[in-house]
Amino acid sequence: MKAVYIVFNQAHTERVEYILDQLGIRGFSWWNEVMGRGTVDGEPRMGTHTWPEMNSALLTIIPEEMVKPLMDKVKILDEINKEVGVRAFVWPIEQMY
Repeated sequence: MKAVYIVFNQAHTERVEYILDQLGIRGFSWWNEVMGRGTVDGEPRMGTHTWPEMNSALLTIIPEEMVKPLMDKVKILDEINKEVGVRAFVWPIEQMY
């Protein structure tokens, strides 16, 4: 099993939900109004007057064979509009109950 953490501009909300549904990924935890800034060239998302946009984030635990299809779709989404932004990170899950 793998944990996939996806951080995305809230403008991508419906697209991210669609990706999860398309891949049959049912379980996830979702956080709204996540603040931050990309490490290379990302604009700040702080919910302030100066930086009004916000991110959301989700965490899903999926079988290893689902990781590549999910990451491929996230990459395509990011390439559609780089200014809006989406990033995904993968961690191994050592134990679940």
